[in-house]
Amino acid sequence: MSAFYPLSQKEQLRILDVREPEEFSSGHVPTAENFPLSQLGEHSQRLDQTKEYYVICQSGARSARACAFLAAQGYDVTNVEGGTSAWPGELD
Repeated sequence: MSAFYPLSQKEQLRILDVREPEEFSSGHVPTAENFPLSQLGEHSQRLDQTKEYYVICQSGARSARACAFLAAQGYDVTNVEGGTSAWPGELD
């Protein structure tokens, strides 16, 4: 099991991949949804403010910017440091 789905957790964590669609399609964390940073402002209303989100990109820089933006909007977000480059499992 990955760090994103601890045994004690009953519900799968919500992972937002903020890379561009072509990057996402070349390989992403299983269950991640693509929310490109370049379009985050116009799509953030699709997120639920009562849920926690883990935000990922290639290395952690774009996801850090996305987390700052989303946190300022009242979302509960965590930046996945190291991004998909550091992901220990296989990418879809």
